[in-house]
Amino acid sequence: MNATLACGIPVQRTTMKAAVFAGPGRIQLEDRPIPEPGPHDAILRVTTTTICGTDIHILNGEIPVAPGRVLGHEPVGVIAQLGSAVSGYRLGQRVIAGAITPCGRCEFCLAGDSAQCGGRATGGWRLGNTIDGCHAEFVRIPDAMVNLAPIPDLLEDEQVLLCPDILSTGFGGAENGRIEIGDTVAIFAQGPIGLCATAGAQLSGAALILAVDRDPSRLRVASRMGANLTIDASRHDPVAAIREVTGGRGVDVAIEALGTSDTFDQALRVLRPGGTLSSLGVYSGKLTLPPDAFASGLGDHTIVTTLCPGGKERMRRLMAVVAWGRVDTRPLVTHRFPLERIVEAYDLFAHRRDSVLKVAITPDG
Repeated sequence: MNATLACGIPVQRTTMKAAVFAGPGRIQLEDRPIPEPGPHDAILRVTTTTICGTDIHILNGEIPVAPGRVLGHEPVGVIAQLGSAVSGYRLGQRVIAGAITPCGRCEFCLAGDSAQCGGRATGGWRLGNTIDGCHAEFVRIPDAMVNLAPIPDLLEDEQVLLCPDILSTGFGGAENGRIEIGDTVAIFAQGPIGLCATAGAQLSGAALILAVDRDPSRLRVASRMGANLTIDASRHDPVAAIREVTGGRGVDVAIEALGTSDTFDQALRVLRPGGTLSSLGVYSGKLTLPPDAFASGLGDHTIVTTLCPGGKERMRRLMAVVAWGRVDTRPLVTHRFPLERIVEAYDLFAHRRDSVLKVAITPDG
């Protein structure tokens, strides 16, 4: 491969370092061939990426991914190669691609459901799932003209690092919850996705945002991201606390951002009649609807789920929100590692040590 660095200097390389899923509980750094683009693809030299909670689900064997797959689905990089049919981009251009990489041509994309591209169980999520991902020095981005979004010159990598997945997912939870101006919103779990949902609720016009978590450090960040009140679930019953704050009415929208039956149950129990539960969690265990919380199906509740919206227009819009100072996700990037220490980074992130939120991985060190 004749790759081109950001400075425009070509360099001959045939192999790269990549973090590979080696089976449940095992990730290892390997030498892999640098990918080649198909006619509609681009090869990015990855400058920054990060670890997602979904990667931990893969590592735990909860999401089936073939051993040998290069993980990672949140790429920030520069274009190193372009397929023969790709136009409108240039070598060395800084870009991001969403975690969801729709084709733009299938039935689902043409119907406006691009996150569900292809109609698979995991929709258009291909990077680090059905094709090799971006925990590597280089990554192939399929359907480049649908998925590559140029990064505005004024933005640094870490300012856009969460746009491909976490920011898009969190905002998606607020959007699908159909938050209206003046709404009361409760957000259960203030990990990276919940924090971005908190920011999304504020941007959507919520009057009162209640953030729930068991980690005081995460609740402090939630206040910075737009929460009016925080509830420490290790000290207080969040359902009782929210019912008290709302005078027994409940909330208009509850967002569940952890993926456990307990938090789903709590989110359902704080809804007002006719309210909406917006679910963002990835559930790996049994999920039930308790009849009393569900009002035996008579409460006019709406339950919606969200798979992170992708595509270049979604990425452009998110970067515009960042560029104009409407949201700042840099406080969520708490740790930084070079690619050669990614196994250590996975261990830190998976076990939530040292108040970790998101980890920036830099393949070039």
